[in-house]
Amino acid sequence: MKLALISDIHGNMQALEPVLEDIKKEHCDKIFCLGDLAMAGPEPVKTIELIKNLYDEGKLELIQGNTDEMIGDYDFVGEQMKSKFPIMANALDEDVKIIPEDLKEFLKNLPKQKELEIEGAKILLVHGSPRKNDENIAPDLPIAKIEEMVADTDADAIFCGHTHIPCGYQTNKKQTVINVGSVGRPFTPKPQACYVVAEFSDGVFEVLHKFINYDNQKASEILAKRDFEGADKLAQILIKPEFRHL
Repeated sequence: MKLALISDIHGNMQALEPVLEDIKKEHCDKIFCLGDLAMAGPEPVKTIELIKNLYDEGKLELIQGNTDEMIGDYDFVGEQMKSKFPIMANALDEDVKIIPEDLKEFLKNLPKQKELEIEGAKILLVHGSPRKNDENIAPDLPIAKIEEMVADTDADAIFCGHTHIPCGYQTNKKQTVINVGSVGRPFTPKPQACYVVAEFSDGVFEVLHKFINYDNQKASEILAKRDFEGADKLAQILIKPEFRHL
């Protein structure tokens, strides 16, 4: 069975559409999406609608990302962001205004994790880590830290997102941990959309990160025109990811 795993779209239709086209070319049997559909991106409503349509058609499995939770449970987290991350708080405020109630309810009710068995292999879908939806599984972590994060799961393969940086680990218990990267806001040196193709057969699997060119200039221009303070700064990240550190 051949699967596509995507994550962290962040309202970027310009990135999502060519990734979905590439998934068709790969003849994947199903798409698994690890969350963060909309927040602080160029076209959040269109993106949620497209993913929801794929979900409703049975073509896609979906879990909740931390920013999906923020949008769906806005009263709980909104004020906490304002002092630490003012631009993201502004983006959240605006997203909550323009995203229809039914789509917010859809995000709110998504499962936080999902366990499946594919061709004899146990897999676990999470957004951040098995422990928290905003815990970072990122490159260059000590393997002991990864093993601590996944200690309570017996999955053969654990797929995550959240950091926007693809990476992979093999634990001493032979568990494979894969960060699938970001479709819509990659933090890699070359800002290409990233997703994973995974092939499963008789308990064995192979995993490949794929990097897809997209019109990030157009996406950046659309985001810069959004009606919240700091939209122009978020837009620059789509062109040069290093701006996120400024």
